[in-house]
Amino acid sequence: METSPKVSASNANRLFYASCFALITTAFSFAIAAGTLEQLKTELALSASEAGLISSMWFLGFPISMVIGGLIYHKVGGKAIMQFAFFAHSIGILLLIFSGSYMGLLIANLLIGLGNGCTEAACNPMIADAYQGTRMSKMMNRFHMWFPGGIALGSLLSGGMTQLGILGQNQVWLLLIPALIYAFLFFGQTWPKAKVEEAASLSGNLKAMLSPLFIFMIICMALTAITEFGPNQWVGLILSSSGAHPMLILALTSGLMAIARFFGGDMVNRFDQTGVLLGSAVLALFGLFLFSSQTGTMAYVAAVFFALGIAYFWPNMLGFIADKIPKSGALGLSIMGAVGMFSSSIFQPIIGTWIDKDQEMAAAQGLAGEELKLVAGQATIGTMTIFPIILIVLFTILYFWVRNNKAKSSAQANSQAETTAM
Repeated sequence: METSPKVSASNANRLFYASCFALITTAFSFAIAAGTLEQLKTELALSASEAGLISSMWFLGFPISMVIGGLIYHKVGGKAIMQFAFFAHSIGILLLIFSGSYMGLLIANLLIGLGNGCTEAACNPMIADAYQGTRMSKMMNRFHMWFPGGIALGSLLSGGMTQLGILGQNQVWLLLIPALIYAFLFFGQTWPKAKVEEAASLSGNLKAMLSPLFIFMIICMALTAITEFGPNQWVGLILSSSGAHPMLILALTSGLMAIARFFGGDMVNRFDQTGVLLGSAVLALFGLFLFSSQTGTMAYVAAVFFALGIAYFWPNMLGFIADKIPKSGALGLSIMGAVGMFSSSIFQPIIGTWIDKDQEMAAAQGLAGEELKLVAGQATIGTMTIFPIILIVLFTILYFWVRNNKAKSSAQANSQAETTAM
């Protein structure tokens, strides 16, 4: 069966579509907030540090509510968590629109971040419980398709509204559209129960999370997240000096990631999650290598390889946990997502330090201006290749470990069948 026997196909599909619109709300908030931050900074006469703190509230609320949501998922239910998500999104959006103060914007972005984290905390385990087998992997990939897809769509809409003279807080009204749609779709629906009994208990979750395999995957999650989000934050520094257009690279990367995730279920069905993750690390490494060594048109080729590499990381890391360590439950999925977000925030200042050092080295060689930025930026991207290199080693180990376990399980099943037949 494609869906869990505890939930009807129509119910599961409506919950899934609602989840997609909730994630589109998250993606729109990321894209439109980024697009309007400079305008708000000018309108309210904010300093760069004040604008940066407003933006950081989005990232602060996300992991906080993700972890708390994972802890209480099986106590209060995913429905209650998404009701809070809608409350946080709605109040946060209205504050963004009508608040004319610095403190109001801080609270607004924190609330939106909390709503976004609740979306991940509630919808990931819902998909894991509502669907089974390769169908679950397919739907997990298609759910996460809407983050890069929503960013690409939100960026285009924000740019179009700017061209039409719709600026600043007026653009934020757009966020209410997907928020109202997901609230309507979730209304009155029955949420699926946990597939595995231990997954519904905190003690069962914690016991599963202390397993060597889960700890191994936590390490991998930290590295996949920084491989995905680290270069994306800094690649504009390089591309602006290399002859390529940073916004086109962003649109190309986001669009390809969305398309790749749409077909993610087919890839998992053919290569298993471990094969997909290993192949993704190889493609991400090749993309970063091209970014670190090529300029101009080749930067777009680099973006293609990089996008196809990072596209499958997040959904299939979560899919692996749901499939191979189901007893970790909603808490396990939330902790994995939170680790990914935290690792991204931790590594950003480290990457900034690398850039500073590479710029100093380039300046010492007599370089200046755009040439200095390009050489230093490419050197930093070259350093970042260490992340996918480590992942290739780790995912190779994981690939053979899973394959050997499958062989042992198959052999044991055959042995039991022969014994029964005798």
